[in-house]
Amino acid sequence: MSRVFLIWAITHSVKEVQSEDSVLLFLIAWTVTEIIRYSFYTFSLLNHLPYIIKWARYTLFIVLYPMGVSGELLTIYAALPFVRQASLYSISLPNKYNFSFDYYAFLILIMISYIPLFPQLYLHMIHQRRKVLSHPEEHKKYE
Repeated sequence: MSRVFLIWAITHSVKEVQSEDSVLLFLIAWTVTEIIRYSFYTFSLLNHLPYIIKWARYTLFIVLYPMGVSGELLTIYAALPFVRQASLYSISLPNKYNFSFDYYAFLILIMISYIPLFPQLYLHMIHQRRKVLSHPEEHKKYE
């Protein structure tokens, strides 16, 4: 969901951020992650998982997760002034639905949500890495 959100609700909607280096940062992280992830799934389905693919799946996230999250957060941050100025996707009162929505505040809440969520996901992957890669005899049967 975060990828759809970043691509459509930020990068597509706020044209001014499309040339930011942070967009390139998260796109590179996502691309490398997906190449590794789908290679892992493909080789697993074929019952021939090379250890290097398994190792890459459970090791390269150490760099790729922080890289992707940094790019995402920096991109949202770069979009904030443009969102505020244009009142993008915001709904003001009064209106017939008696409802208001401030997209600028919503983006700040999204950014703040990374504080509890990112460490939890990252530590989960560290745990998975330990669990999966701690059995060296396991990888011999796939080689």
